[in-house]
Amino acid sequence: MTGALIALEFASAGVSVSVLERALVGRGSTAASSALLLQEPDKEMAELTNRYGRAASRRVWQLTHDAVRDLIEILKRVRIDCGLVERDAIYFAREPGAADRLREEFVRRTNAGFSGHWLTPGALRRQTGIAGRGAIRTSGNAQFNPYKACLGLLKAAEQSGAKLFERSAVTRIDSRRHRVRLHTRNGRIDADRVVIATGYATTQFRPLAGRFRLYYTYVLATPPLSDSERRKLGLGAVMIWDTKRPYHYARWTADHRLLLGGGDRPVRAGERRDIRFTTATRELRDEFESLLPGLTDIEIERAWEGLFAMTPDSLPYIGPHRRYPGHLFALGYGGNGMTFGILAARMLLEQWQGIRSPDHRLFRFGRRR
Repeated sequence: MTGALIALEFASAGVSVSVLERALVGRGSTAASSALLLQEPDKEMAELTNRYGRAASRRVWQLTHDAVRDLIEILKRVRIDCGLVERDAIYFAREPGAADRLREEFVRRTNAGFSGHWLTPGALRRQTGIAGRGAIRTSGNAQFNPYKACLGLLKAAEQSGAKLFERSAVTRIDSRRHRVRLHTRNGRIDADRVVIATGYATTQFRPLAGRFRLYYTYVLATPPLSDSERRKLGLGAVMIWDTKRPYHYARWTADHRLLLGGGDRPVRAGERRDIRFTTATRELRDEFESLLPGLTDIEIERAWEGLFAMTPDSLPYIGPHRRYPGHLFALGYGGNGMTFGILAARMLLEQWQGIRSPDHRLFRFGRRR
């Protein structure tokens, strides 16, 4: 998804672009995503303020808000049939202490100029069916089919002149004076720059691996539910996520399936996939049955996992790295890959064009943690 957004952004600006994909486009983490397009980073404003100060924290939040609007506009402009629907999001707390912190977060967001509504326990119950202590409801978020969106964006990029090569794993990248050369089994490409949009540091960039921690994330999908089943659950036409870490989230699909996600687990060497998957998906189901008791009588039709990378502050790395001349990076999106993907596309094009912006420092390698 990030590669598709970058390709479209660069090609639309008249840059000669080639996209090289090791396997088939849109698979992997993109296809596994539940595609909640949220306007806020994984870290709350309070934590980012403690790390970087009030002004930088507010700017990060503003950029993520703008990125969501930009992506929605792009998907509408190129008329991609991907089930795009704008939805309110409800960020809720179940424990008293968590609710107190969430209320403080709501005040902090309001004072910074970000709109939202505070939901009392009663309002939360009426709108979601969840017995919690309080929540923040925000507008301007969205959801869509990530696989269809990715293919549509790549088609638009091709129409703008980009070239796409699937099953074209890059085996080596040579940095030359003002140029890079990419080697594949069947040929090579010479370019001014190469953008690495692999989500995390692959084996070719092993020195960067320490900046990321890899996690598995899990998604469950119900069959299409009837009107009576949806009424029994009590969850309205909103996206929900909680204050727990790792967090849990849910949304409806266009055909009335309920997607349940989260329960992220760090990647550990030597773990058996079958045992990990079974345990994680069972715990995810148990968590949601405690939230929405009506799920007890509803089957889970499908379950899958995805892989993503987190940075220490949950913000991506966007831009160059001194160790790799001729390279630009867009890595470590955390749980907001869709939002940060369009932000990376815009920032990398600015850097390509020689535009300097204080915003670039917020996501650079070597920023203060």
